[in-house]
Amino acid sequence: MNFTKRALLILAVTAALCSRVMLALFHDPEGPNLLVVGGMAAIIYLISLAVYLPKVFPLLTGIKKIAAAILIQLCAAAGLYFGLR
Repeated sequence: MNFTKRALLILAVTAALCSRVMLALFHDPEGPNLLVVGGMAAIIYLISLAVYLPKVFPLLTGIKKIAAAILIQLCAAAGLYFGLR
């Protein structure tokens, strides 16, 4: 597995975790729906992918670029949480 595939896998996993945590913070007695968690994870992943793939941050490479994309995911999840609340 090369570095880019690993990075995309890491971004997918962190998007799923951010989505699950964000939706778990809502006080729903039934808990978050799997379809909603998956859809929200896809939205968060696409937001971070838009930052990771193109040359938005040309000075960032390697681990720094992945860390920036994960930070964008956390900010997107927080923004979506407060926006939906």
